Amino acid sequence: MEAASNEDRPPLTKPKIIKKRTKKLIQHQSDPYVKIKHHWQKPKGIDNRVHRRFEGQILMPNTGYRSNKETEHMPPSGFQKFLVHSIKELEVLLVCNKSYCTEIAHSVSPKNHRTTVERAAQLAIRVSKPNARLCSKKK
Repeated sequence: MEAASNEDRPPLTKPKIIKKRTKKLIQHQSDPYVKIKHHWQKPKGIDNRVHRRFEGQILMPNTGYRSNKETEHMPPSGFQKFLVHSIKELEVLLVCNKSYCTEIAHSVSPKNHRTTVERAAQLAIRVSKPNARLCSKKK
């Protein structure tokens, strides 16, 4: 019987990830005007109806929309991410490889990226993006 690959292993505990608000917050009056961008900016005017929280207006962000602290930056796989710059840093995850996965830093060269992925497979550590920076670009 073959051993399960690192990608098949489930996390030790996988809490349900609940996003309280998935809809983006938009700036007041950004829909009728092209010159006003859709990204959020807090209305500062004392007479502004959004600032005064009138009924039926655009909602302002508040702490009630905050996600659960345990699952806030957790990817759908259920593993917490741990940024790795070298092969030596992989050994930190030997103890907790069932709750953490590695993410190899952007500054790592493709050659070192490949060796880091191979070493992670030997240590049974999950890598979040194992094929990143490995494909050759053809022009």
